Amino acid sequence: MKIALLGCGAVTQAVYVPLLSRRRDLFEVTAVCDLSRTLADAVGDRLGATARYTAVEPMLAAGGFDAVLVLASGSHGEAVRQALAAGYAVLCEKPLALTRAEVTALPAGRLMVGYMKQYDPAVRRAEELLAELGGPAAIRSVEVTVLHPSGDSQLAFANLTRARDVDAGLLASLRAAEDSLVSQALGESAPRRVRALYAVALGSICHDLSLLRRFTGSPVEISHVETWGEEPGSVEISGPLPAAGRFAIRWHYLEDYPAYRETVAIHHDRGTLELAFPAPYLMNAPTTLTVVSPASGGESRTEWRDVTEAFETQLAAFHAFVTDGRAPLTGMAGALEDIVTAQRVAARYAVQHDLPIGGEAA
Repeated sequence: MKIALLGCGAVTQAVYVPLLSRRRDLFEVTAVCDLSRTLADAVGDRLGATARYTAVEPMLAAGGFDAVLVLASGSHGEAVRQALAAGYAVLCEKPLALTRAEVTALPAGRLMVGYMKQYDPAVRRAEELLAELGGPAAIRSVEVTVLHPSGDSQLAFANLTRARDVDAGLLASLRAAEDSLVSQALGESAPRRVRALYAVALGSICHDLSLLRRFTGSPVEISHVETWGEEPGSVEISGPLPAAGRFAIRWHYLEDYPAYRETVAIHHDRGTLELAFPAPYLMNAPTTLTVVSPASGGESRTEWRDVTEAFETQLAAFHAFVTDGRAPLTGMAGALEDIVTAQRVAARYAVQHDLPIGGEAA
């Protein structure tokens, strides 16, 4: 399947370039696009793509591919809209957009949203075991902890090419456009700390929201939100689950923490299913599933691992979606639900702290 890449930054270089290089049985990259011609050339050279662009419109008009991978930073709503309107299938990295309006404006088409943790083999195994226990109704609680060091420290190994050739005025206009979208989501008067919370919810915690959707159903209600520490600081979110029990998410940005770590523990009456995720940029580093259960009057702890790369499984699922019509784990509806939940997080925090909130979140 011939594909185009939109966005040639850190995640593209560290994750998608090596995976697409080794999955030439499924994909041929024919075009790349980035605001930085330096990045477009670097990624194009590595993947053998001769068509290179610094704007999405001419790339979509020229064609020569079947699908577009939207990997750029920020809101993806407008780029996805253009690609779908042009008839291309789209795999879009999370978040799909910053506002509900961007999502509802999307035309019908083949859209898959990339939450790679849903494709992690340890997550799929945990889903199977939870189903054997009785499904979401068997859950007493879900407890999530994320220890998030700086992005630079997580990507130090990747030897990234940096962009230094993008016009400063263009960058300023793009940031202003994104600020306008956030104002549409939260209201013009939403203060900085509410906006910062929304950015964390959509940019990182959305992975945990996507796992809650898989494990517990939807929608997820938000009953309590707190933040502390210097931005982005720490975030705590809790609430009831759709079928039974409650959840708690505690997310901490720790600039100099030695390694990224994320744990998702599903507690039930007879034990625990605990997932421990490594840094997402480390290819084929396995997630560990620890199954705690009673055994002969005592406790049994069993660890399960599979080195199959979640990002690679997600790419294969996208190929199957486009070529065979197999439904993705997250499409437009699931992505919209996560945007709505992130807005509910921001709104709950604003109400608790007597802060202004408007826009879609109100």
